[in-house]
Amino acid sequence: MKKIVATALVAAAFSATSAYAADLKGAKQAIVVAPAPSPWDFAFGGALMSDYIFRGITQSAHKPSVAAYFEPRYNINKDFQLYAGVSGESIDFPNRAAAEIDFYGGFRPTFGKLALDFGAWYYWYPGGQCFNTPALCNSLGSGGNFVALTLPNGNVVKKDLSFVEVYGKATYTFTDEFSAGVSVNWSPSVLNSGADGTFVNGTAKYVFPSAWFWKDWGLYASADVGHWFLGTSDAFYAVVGFPGGIPYKSYTTWDLGFGVTWKKFTLDFRYYDTDLNKGDCNAFTSDHTATGVFNTAINPGLPGSNWCSARFVVKGSFDLAVSDLK
Repeated sequence: MKKIVATALVAAAFSATSAYAADLKGAKQAIVVAPAPSPWDFAFGGALMSDYIFRGITQSAHKPSVAAYFEPRYNINKDFQLYAGVSGESIDFPNRAAAEIDFYGGFRPTFGKLALDFGAWYYWYPGGQCFNTPALCNSLGSGGNFVALTLPNGNVVKKDLSFVEVYGKATYTFTDEFSAGVSVNWSPSVLNSGADGTFVNGTAKYVFPSAWFWKDWGLYASADVGHWFLGTSDAFYAVVGFPGGIPYKSYTTWDLGFGVTWKKFTLDFRYYDTDLNKGDCNAFTSDHTATGVFNTAINPGLPGSNWCSARFVVKGSFDLAVSDLK
């Protein structure tokens, strides 16, 4: 009997010890917590395009352009992101600026299918030269570096065309395939001209179902329409009839196109146009390639520019984020 009791006690002790060990092992497993994902992310990309079009107007004199950007991001939570970035594009401006360098930053809140974006953008055009009288170059043309009274075709332009904008955007994703959005950009002095500008834009995009294509391939179609409300320049750009500055012609621009995607690469085919005539386009752009004479109230006896005319553009680009590489 004593032997039976002893055996029972040993079995009970072993069972209790085994249960405790199992509980301890479970406890250890329970307290193992996966590391939280980093709130930081970094996006970067580049592009090669047959023409650099900005709001319907070429920035590269209808020649090919290259671009690149880098954008650090900080995710406060899954629905609120802070970001800042820098980008660069090759250009061909009348003041002979070396390039366009952009600095920007803002925040992106998301509410379900509604994505918002608010921030500021600084367009910097270093290395420019002033074409106008020495007095106007020194007083209104952003300082010295005076080159000549005018460009060879009679246009004038400031040394520094850099300017700042603030913006707000809203995009609503109706379905997995279709989204649409609106945006507003405002600047107190577009291209450092002294003229304020408000650009209002609407966009729509349809992404065709992925089941229609091979793995990693895709196709989309999109369209944009916008209107740039422009004010009056300072006296640097004065012409006969407007000694205080040019009341720039506000204009409408639109584009329509489609793109083929493969993983993070995109090949976009797009048609751009505006309703600006050649004379008013020249008054706004100071196009150094403008030719002939195209008289308008703000472009008297000056050449006509095709920088605002219709153009078909092919653009190849890639966009990556560090989070995509994990």
